[in-house]
Amino acid sequence: MIVNGQPEPLDGPTSVADLIDRHGLRADRVAVELNGEIVPRTRRADTMLDDGDTVEIVTFVQGG
Repeated sequence: MIVNGQPEPLDGPTSVADLIDRHGLRADRVAVELNGEIVPRTRRADTMLDDGDTVEIVTFVQGG
């Protein structure tokens, strides 16, 4: 699987929510795109990842 342009192995069944946790990110501060499609927050725990997937995780940054 590719996460933010970098190869990352899958160590067994992994959901999008698991991936967010594994990266130490706050779920309420990120948007996740899986293979070109946004994954809604309500579906992150149910959306499972595969070896061939491409994931982009974008962190929201507050600024002014």
